[in-house]
Amino acid sequence: MMTKVSIALLAILLTGCTLTPKAPSSVSVYDLGPPSAITLGSSLSSQATIQIIDIAAPVWLDTQSIHYRLAYHDPARIYTYADSRWNAPPAELLTERFRQYFATGNIDRHHKDDTPVNYLLKIDLGEFTQIFNTPGNSQVVVQLRASLYEPTSRLPIAHQHFLGRQETQTADAAGAVTAFIQVSDNLLNELVQWLSDIRQ
Repeated sequence: MMTKVSIALLAILLTGCTLTPKAPSSVSVYDLGPPSAITLGSSLSSQATIQIIDIAAPVWLDTQSIHYRLAYHDPARIYTYADSRWNAPPAELLTERFRQYFATGNIDRHHKDDTPVNYLLKIDLGEFTQIFNTPGNSQVVVQLRASLYEPTSRLPIAHQHFLGRQETQTADAAGAVTAFIQVSDNLLNELVQWLSDIRQ
């Protein structure tokens, strides 16, 4: 027969087992990786200086979550990964990416720099989402709206919408991140070409 002491010890052991904290689940944190090797067109880099205003995003996208939609189930609903996130909101990541991009051609002036510029470039991020067409197949979609302004009068010079899509190699967060990097750089090249065309 178990003594009162034995029963008490057993109760403590059982309680200890149930109250032992679980190891925290790891969360994968991503950014857009190192800047790619980029060559800016001479027509743009030699003739213009551009101030890139911080990219704006809607409230639902202004978080560090990696967003996705299930087009085959409930396309109007936005989901987020529980175990993966960005290290900053996508708009901030793109702003930094774009500034690094333009800095290679010495045409960017930071928003705190008082050096006169030829243009103001404002970009709005409308979509930065992974879309699952089936449970095992997905693509990422990025939508941007670029607006070029005269810096003194703030009068608009030109507007352009950009849309990028890229199939993911794997239908998960890691696959989405790789695709987002590719799309972001592709759209950046398109943006530079658009700016070059305006100057011609």
